[in-house]
Amino acid sequence: MEQRCMDRISSFLFEYDTPRMVLVRNKKVGLTFRMIQLVVLAYIIGWVFLYEKGYQTQDTVISSVSVKLKGLTMTNESTLGPRIWDVVDYVFPPQGDSSFVVMTNFIITLGQKQGTCPELPDAGFCRQDSDCSKGTYSRQGQGIMTGKCIDFNTTVKTCEIFGWCPAEVDYYIPNPALLPEVENFTLFIKNSITFPKFKVSRRNLVESITTQYLKKCTYHKVTDSLCPMFNLGYIVRESGQNFSVLAVKGGVVGITIDWNCDLDWPIRYCKPIYQFHGLYNDNTNVSPGFNFRYAKYYREDGIEKRTLYKVFGIRFDILVNGKAGKFDIIPTMTTIGSGIGIFGVASVLCDLLLLHFLQGRDYYKQKKFKYAEQEPVSTGMSLPWAGE
Repeated sequence: MEQRCMDRISSFLFEYDTPRMVLVRNKKVGLTFRMIQLVVLAYIIGWVFLYEKGYQTQDTVISSVSVKLKGLTMTNESTLGPRIWDVVDYVFPPQGDSSFVVMTNFIITLGQKQGTCPELPDAGFCRQDSDCSKGTYSRQGQGIMTGKCIDFNTTVKTCEIFGWCPAEVDYYIPNPALLPEVENFTLFIKNSITFPKFKVSRRNLVESITTQYLKKCTYHKVTDSLCPMFNLGYIVRESGQNFSVLAVKGGVVGITIDWNCDLDWPIRYCKPIYQFHGLYNDNTNVSPGFNFRYAKYYREDGIEKRTLYKVFGIRFDILVNGKAGKFDIIPTMTTIGSGIGIFGVASVLCDLLLLHFLQGRDYYKQKKFKYAEQEPVSTGMSLPWAGE
């Protein structure tokens, strides 16, 4: 018993078994096998290693963006008269976030104060007082109903409201836009990024950008692809939209900054790529464009008043994407191991072809597999305890 256990332990430790190999001389199967191996090898080297850089460890970008706009324009609108508009007037919010709005058109309501006045017909049309529920408001309305039905004009009656009066009339949107010169304004983007895993930080003001170059350059995707100064009209055109059409009712434009850095090369090759995308669809009549309201408050004769602006503008959203890669032995070995495993596909497919589709499949099965059957126990065998 003891010897038997030692034999088993010895065979487990000092013996090695290997699968039986059968060499098949068949041109079709041999050519298929090599072709599959060639495709797998091309995939591993071309796609996994070179394109996907499977030998690198990856890290994603952490980013910060700030913007500045420059430009002046003048309007001579009948309500306001001659007026100069600068950055403080037409950029929202003024601190320069990665998402901001540049005003291109507006509707102005002067001298609003809190009191009672007739609602607009679209929100408060009525024929008698019972049509106006006191203390309620319409979703499209601009104040709380007082319960009275009063004259809006000589032909139409509407519900009286308590709110900021007179009510804003925004039926007519100026066309062309009141601030067409916005197309020539310039946008300066400052972007700082870091890849924390590799302790690498970069700015879009790369080595080739100097103070003198920054004063005179304007971004162009071919001639000045690294200049961080952008013409707003150029951005809109590159996004596939028409500025004069977009300026009337507003819209949305996306600016993407892509940082795809191979840190196996010097850091100076890590540079941003800018792209522009139109996110506004003017093919629908449901809530077209982009607009919002804001007010400027003041006091006149002790009464609080406000000037209400309905602003139409272009919203710019700056999105930063990026990843960095650097050689690492662990992903390299993992990729190589996965590639070796994929090579097994060639053997599986060729075995299917050899054992199930070729004419000599029965012969090949006999050569590949060795069948072992258990010998039957003889019933006439004399047992040591028989006859006891």
